[in-house]
Amino acid sequence: MAKFLNTSGTNFFLEELIKNAKERLILISPYLRLNDRIKELLEDKDRMKIDIRIVYGKSDLHPDEIKWMQKLDYVRVSFCKNLHAKCYLNEGECIISSLNLYEFSQVNNNEMGILVRKYEDDEVFKDAYEEAQRIIRISDEVRITLDEVKAEKPTIEKIEEESLLQSKLTSSKLAAKHKLRTPELLELLVNKGLLEEKAEGKHTLTDSGKFIGGEFKPNQYGGYFLWPENIEL
Repeated sequence: MAKFLNTSGTNFFLEELIKNAKERLILISPYLRLNDRIKELLEDKDRMKIDIRIVYGKSDLHPDEIKWMQKLDYVRVSFCKNLHAKCYLNEGECIISSLNLYEFSQVNNNEMGILVRKYEDDEVFKDAYEEAQRIIRISDEVRITLDEVKAEKPTIEKIEEESLLQSKLTSSKLAAKHKLRTPELLELLVNKGLLEEKAEGKHTLTDSGKFIGGEFKPNQYGGYFLWPENIEL
């Protein structure tokens, strides 16, 4: 029987799912920025020569993720366009959840999911596993070479260049994209901890807001915020 998971439960059973993998591990998540704990678990599985497939779908990998993955022999990474599914499997367990493999999501967001075990729900597990395999088949494997890693230059100019290449929207345009009024969007961003409301209806970016790519641009009217177009609300 499937087990319901809240935020803490999803994080706990995700770690257990990785630790319990004996043959294979599939991690499907649109956003990919692994925390130290998940990296530690995956490094251990890599030492055990477990077949690990990671599929992501939003923008380019962060340079730190590239450098880390380049060290692992049994981790294969693929990019899947239009990926929105979040699914994590080993040979006997599956988690289907709203949780991304993203540090911010694991710490700040309210998440839900279900845990399916093969010996309890064999048909459901089989269907989820087959769909995960289909996603892998339609994905493009990302090949990371040592030369590519060495070419990364963590300079201020490089960081600014990467920032400019990211597609960002103003608060009003982001609100329109999600069919919200701008005040509704701002309230949502405050509730998610990305903005802090000050006196007279003013807002400032929090550290979490800056971490996910939010920017404040001053102008003659006071200023405006820019947000990554693919920010999850």
